Amino acid sequence: MMNSGGSNNMMSSASAASGSNAQGPGLKTYFKTPEGKYKLQYEKTHPAGLLHYAHGKTVTQVTLAHLKDKPMQASSQSSSSLGVSSGVRSAAARFLGGSNGSRALSFVGGNGGSKPVTGSSTRIGSLGASSSNNVVGNPNFDGKGTYLVFNVGDAIFVSDLTSQDKDPIKSVHFSNSNPVCHAYDPDAKDGHDLLIGLHSGDVYSVSLRQQLQDVGKKLVGAQHYNKDGSINNSRCTCIAWIPNGDGSFVVSHADGNMYVYEKFKDGSGDPSFPVIKDQTQFSVSHARYSKNPVARWHICQGSVNGIAFSSDGTYLATVGRDGYLRVFDYKNEQLICGGKSYYGALLCCAWSMDGKYILTGGEDDLVQVWSMDDRKIVAWGEGHNSWVSGVAFDSYWVAPNTDGIGENIVYRFGSVGQDTQLLLWDLDLGELVVPVRRPPGGSPTFSTGSQSSHWDSACPVGTLQPSPSMRDVPKLSPLVAHRVHTEPLSGLLFTQESVLTVCREGHIKIWMRPGLGESQTSNSDSLMSTSLKDKSSGKVGGGSSYKQ
Repeated sequence: MMNSGGSNNMMSSASAASGSNAQGPGLKTYFKTPEGKYKLQYEKTHPAGLLHYAHGKTVTQVTLAHLKDKPMQASSQSSSSLGVSSGVRSAAARFLGGSNGSRALSFVGGNGGSKPVTGSSTRIGSLGASSSNNVVGNPNFDGKGTYLVFNVGDAIFVSDLTSQDKDPIKSVHFSNSNPVCHAYDPDAKDGHDLLIGLHSGDVYSVSLRQQLQDVGKKLVGAQHYNKDGSINNSRCTCIAWIPNGDGSFVVSHADGNMYVYEKFKDGSGDPSFPVIKDQTQFSVSHARYSKNPVARWHICQGSVNGIAFSSDGTYLATVGRDGYLRVFDYKNEQLICGGKSYYGALLCCAWSMDGKYILTGGEDDLVQVWSMDDRKIVAWGEGHNSWVSGVAFDSYWVAPNTDGIGENIVYRFGSVGQDTQLLLWDLDLGELVVPVRRPPGGSPTFSTGSQSSHWDSACPVGTLQPSPSMRDVPKLSPLVAHRVHTEPLSGLLFTQESVLTVCREGHIKIWMRPGLGESQTSNSDSLMSTSLKDKSSGKVGGGSSYKQ
């Protein structure tokens, strides 16, 4: 069950410097891992204000955005025409989302590969508040630095990640609908690098630097897509830049469709996509004219809850209300494989950086580890007591006493849920206890080793597999389980220096890795959270009323 007791972490700007006083009762300011302590360094939130009328109805995402050096020509341009660098990799790590996002969590990449930065999505609640700081509004402000972009209620907030100031330095408010998802592209060749999707289905692309330079609370220099839901009026659920996509991005919706846009084309829509004949079947339709959106993918019946690209953009993973993970060859528009959750909807997904594994989480309280080589679930993580709302690989973690060359690569990943807990896991396929197929009339036996040596050969391309039996899948136990917020969590991000957790109320906590941030001391009464609640293999569902 989710724990929503305790004090609200919301703080006014006047009390923003109170530091760890924002901690709710019973919350600890550090947790231990084999490599050392992760310490709560500081927090980010939105200004205190009246609850928005739609409070609790939107899910917050957080995106990490790294602004590079200001383009040389920008100094001679007006603020309305400033260029920003933004490519096709969703840069920053959200989780979302999801989120939860773009090319599946770059900061959330998996071990065993390079560590490009990409976007990812996460989720949270809704509060309307206005904020604007004296840091913005300076036309000479170059914006260089790392920022957190997050949505709460009818606003998008931007905070400086490296500053200890709790309050955001910028807010942008929407009058027509609430923002629900976003993605950032750090390598844009020109123009817009930030995407924003609304509850109404509307989509905007903007320059993040241009927003920071403007003193107002409205979007400036925005390109508007799917205006007033002209193409699709269902809620945006996830948005992502296509890695190596030359300015292309995708937006998924609550009706099971995903649309492909090209930011350099006209934003006005072409509503003439054919009627979907079979809502249960995957299909792709292309626009008849050279306008946005350029294509429609019908993914599933019911909402697409999360999308994530592999780091090279070859594959796209989606999770949906119907409980299925689907993996597509994006360029060839082909369904490759997929499988069903143990129970209920899937809410979030993330790729390892080497593209070998996919994490999913959802309403069965489990974290699934899916192998692309075997096209099967190779492990279930048991440890959450409610729905899993965010998953991510930690691409910056290196296993102790290893040189990374060994045959068995250990993957570190994290998950957060509506039980208010952050769980960290180590995946070592060489140590998994793998159930072996039982012969006819025989009894089950077990062995250790690679999953692929014990399962049947991979299924045909395009096959969606049913949920495996609980007794047929190896179980993982969490390395760490720590209650980090008083409210249900919506996402997490990994950076080189820290782990970021975010709750649905819009409060973000930055946990510094062992050996970093030693100048920040923990409260003397801080203790490690050690209670891991055992869960029987038959337990499913979190009983939580909060839905994504």
